[in-house]
Amino acid sequence: MDKIIFVETGVGIDTHGQDVTKASIRAVENAIHYNSMPGIKDYLPDQSLHNMKVNIVLAVPADKEQLDVNKVKNEIPYGEVTIEIVDGGLATTSGIVLEEQADKNDLMYVVNAAVQVGY
Repeated sequence: MDKIIFVETGVGIDTHGQDVTKASIRAVENAIHYNSMPGIKDYLPDQSLHNMKVNIVLAVPADKEQLDVNKVKNEIPYGEVTIEIVDGGLATTSGIVLEEQADKNDLMYVVNAAVQVGY
């Protein structure tokens, strides 16, 4: 990405099931859900949303190899999407194991996301 125009951050949590993909999707949704970029086309080459580049930085606490980056990328409807995975986030106790929620242990995962938009 040559030029960053917009950065928004979000947090996603999977309380039960220990699913870093679910927590990552929620973090991206949290980052972009309440935003609108009505003038973004004016800054993009050829004023096309297809020329937009989106880089998602995910701070993931555990099970990085279980992260389905394609599912996370699908949260962004336009442009070329890349994902960076960094150490971070939080794995902490939920205080309970619920087998009916597919818990393997009592951990919940918290993922932080930074969504960078530019060209």
